Amino acid sequence: MSKDYSYTQNRELSWLKFDDRVLEEAEDVSVPLLERLKFISIFTSNLDEFYMVRCGSLYDLSLIENDYYDNKTGLNAQDQLDAIFDQTKVLFKRRDKVFKSVDLLLNEEGIYDLNFDDLTKKETKYLTKYFFDYIFPVLSPQIIDIQHPFPHLLNKSLYVMLILKSKGEKVFGLIPIPSSLPRIIYLPKNEMRFVLLEKIIFEYADRVFSNYEVEFKTILSVTRNADIVLSNYQIDEDEDYMGYMKKILKKRTRLAPIRLEFYKYTNSKLTYFLCNKLNIKENQVMISSTPLDMSYVYYLHDHIMEVNEVLFHKLSFNPYYPKIPKTVSDGKIISQLKKKDILLYYPYDSIEPFLRLLKEAANDKNVISVQITIYRLARSSSVIKYLLEACENGKDVTVLIELRARFDEANNIHYATLLKEAGCRVLYGFEEYKVHSKVCLITRRERTKIQYITQMGTGNYNEKTCKLYTDLCFMTMDPAIGEDAMLFFKNMAISNLNGDYQKLLVAPFGLKQGLIKKINEEIDNAQNGLPAIIIMKMNSLTDRELIDMLQKASCAGVKIKLIVRGICCIVPGLPGKTENIEIISVVGRFLEHSRIYCFGNKDKNSVYLSSADLMTRNTEKRVEIAFPIEDKALKKRIMSMLRVILSDNVKARKINNKGDYERIVKEGAGLVDSQDYFMHYEPPKIEKKKDQEKESVLTRLKQFLKI
Repeated sequence: MSKDYSYTQNRELSWLKFDDRVLEEAEDVSVPLLERLKFISIFTSNLDEFYMVRCGSLYDLSLIENDYYDNKTGLNAQDQLDAIFDQTKVLFKRRDKVFKSVDLLLNEEGIYDLNFDDLTKKETKYLTKYFFDYIFPVLSPQIIDIQHPFPHLLNKSLYVMLILKSKGEKVFGLIPIPSSLPRIIYLPKNEMRFVLLEKIIFEYADRVFSNYEVEFKTILSVTRNADIVLSNYQIDEDEDYMGYMKKILKKRTRLAPIRLEFYKYTNSKLTYFLCNKLNIKENQVMISSTPLDMSYVYYLHDHIMEVNEVLFHKLSFNPYYPKIPKTVSDGKIISQLKKKDILLYYPYDSIEPFLRLLKEAANDKNVISVQITIYRLARSSSVIKYLLEACENGKDVTVLIELRARFDEANNIHYATLLKEAGCRVLYGFEEYKVHSKVCLITRRERTKIQYITQMGTGNYNEKTCKLYTDLCFMTMDPAIGEDAMLFFKNMAISNLNGDYQKLLVAPFGLKQGLIKKINEEIDNAQNGLPAIIIMKMNSLTDRELIDMLQKASCAGVKIKLIVRGICCIVPGLPGKTENIEIISVVGRFLEHSRIYCFGNKDKNSVYLSSADLMTRNTEKRVEIAFPIEDKALKKRIMSMLRVILSDNVKARKINNKGDYERIVKEGAGLVDSQDYFMHYEPPKIEKKKDQEKESVLTRLKQFLKI
């Protein structure tokens, strides 16, 4: 049966629209100037990863799968790549315009990213000396000719490349930009004036190749396919899985080129030469007037904070410090959980209560074991510290760590080694299925009774990102949830992915089916004239089967409200197709990362939190968990959160019936910035009666939501 493409859009092009939305934050004059510069950096790093992973996958498919077609548009892999390359060039032009604008505004504040034409004579003299004293000795230049073959260009490394002439012969010259040197060179007497390292090497490249005449020079970078699929490689029977992963990581810098970027200057002869050597087409070549590696922005950010704190605060977001919610007291967390469940909403709430729970467990004589799944961790992790402490105190500690958490593999290998050496039981994910779930189970024996303390969340156990990402952390002593979590860890240890659970929906076999069942229940309600509502919040929506179920629900009359931060492959508002679906995306100071799935109306609704987006990779290729929130007060709190987010008309954009983002205009409504609201929200005091409460922002928000 042929697919209906009328209400779906391509995953990759949808993602590019999302990254364009990130760039829009860099254009927003209400965003502080240094934060705007950071949004340009985020846009760039997002795009780099997109090329390494998604374009890398499509490149592989274009080579080996002649019958592969996207199930949302019918495009083959090469069609999608060509569309991506074309759209990227449009995005580059927009980024250049934004970067130039922000750079000029930074100049007005006394912060100068300089070119050599901007330098004073003293500054030029200083940089000349700096180059020969500190840079020149560590450079590794080479020429490329018959005797000097074309070298391997590392993924996302910077190079100065030249066309050189000597005695009528032309050769190419290459200078790798050393990663061992500081990227930003600050000028004396005014540390707010700086030059990027690659510009200095570019300027003095003629001196490096002093025996040649320089005909042309530029700065360039190659992006390579970094989407390593484990099943493509063979594991030797006597090879440790961790050692095998270390080998795989080394391949990342040597995989096929996907994109070639030039900084400002290009040359047809050089482009032809590089395309031939890298085996890429000309539409994979991009020209940028923005630095090719924007990671220096974070070092600049910290530098300005050190040398001019007043200016730093003027040009940055006001500092925000997560709070311990009033519902959590100073006492022991385990004692509090015996009375009620706890829900933390990062970054507005602090991760500290969960860390306290781990520390308590490590030192509680009644705790028998601690079991946890790990996907991404902070570089210096308190979670690991308390797991090691628990092990030292004689607890049975089991850690299921996913070594293939993309771009965090080395960090996870380091922690896995540390845990194993300490005596913890360390398990890894499965060959075909990454373990992406976030669950921690603490087992206690109090007298003769076994107690389970279960924590589950929508985000990682990462103390750094929980200050930057919006996520939900749920802690409970519900025995049914605890028994499910106990069975989950047993099933993971024996490679049973098809376990049977009372309350949890577990991918790859139970999550999608459970969500489809809930959608069908709402379809039945609509067909029987009962209220039928679905509200979902996620990062991405790509699973074709679930998209078709939502389209079916829309046609049945179910009112569907979606909050999809990134990729969204369903097009809303199409008559007769998706007319009952509304979709918004919120991009702001914090990364919207929580996944919430709600079905039904008011008191009869079901609320699930999850580690999973509605992407095929999550629903079919990963171990994920969706867990129910059954406490009435917590359900009410989550629904209130969703109402605020759905009412955002500052940082939210709605997706129109063409699949594009557009600003939200609400007649007669005040401005609602949901993230700002949560930063300043103070829950009402319990002793106040409802009819005595003053009308809050939240009450007003409900007026234009029919939920």
